[in-house]
Amino acid sequence: MEWAFLVIAGGLEVFWSTCMKYSNGFTEIKYTVLTIIGMVFSFIFLSQATKTLPLGTAYAVWTGIGALGAVIVGIVLFKEPVTAARIFFVSLLLIGIIGLKATSGH
Repeated sequence: MEWAFLVIAGGLEVFWSTCMKYSNGFTEIKYTVLTIIGMVFSFIFLSQATKTLPLGTAYAVWTGIGALGAVIVGIVLFKEPVTAARIFFVSLLLIGIIGLKATSGH
């Protein structure tokens, strides 16, 4: 169950970071509120995951999911560039997330 909490927390990190972009420097109240709500719930789920998962693993996976998701959202929603270098480094993030899961012992 802790891994499900961690995946949800990572997904919420993607959600709140996307809302933060839409908040336009916290000037759009709707997206500002959604950013804060997303952050709170992301931290709640992360805290549940860290009850049993090693802190370093949980935090690294959480930020990795968030970073990977933010890159994908940036490419899809915000038309950020897709370059071979970006794809390579995003692939390294994914490999790192999978590797941490595989070696966590949980």
